[in-house]
Amino acid sequence: MARMVQCVKLGREAEGLEKPPLKGELGKRIFDNVSKEAWRMWLEHSKMLINEYRLDLISEAGQRIWMTELDKYFFTGGDEAAQLPPDYVAPKDKPE
Repeated sequence: MARMVQCVKLGREAEGLEKPPLKGELGKRIFDNVSKEAWRMWLEHSKMLINEYRLDLISEAGQRIWMTELDKYFFTGGDEAAQLPPDYVAPKDKPE
């Protein structure tokens, strides 16, 4: 049976992650409070942030920004948690 968590992002009980996605205290906090569905949502949001802010996740500064945004997305951001960067332009739908 799947492990269930009370997801902080979705506001309901949902299937939890199989293992902590990060090391340390933050990884444990995510594992205990974030569902698989919400983690996938974060990964998509994270891709956009990396591209829009041109984050270099190898650098300490890039990692710090990414981790700050992750914390805001799940735990401290409130309504601004999933805000898009000010200059963000959504990709146009692909023509068929």
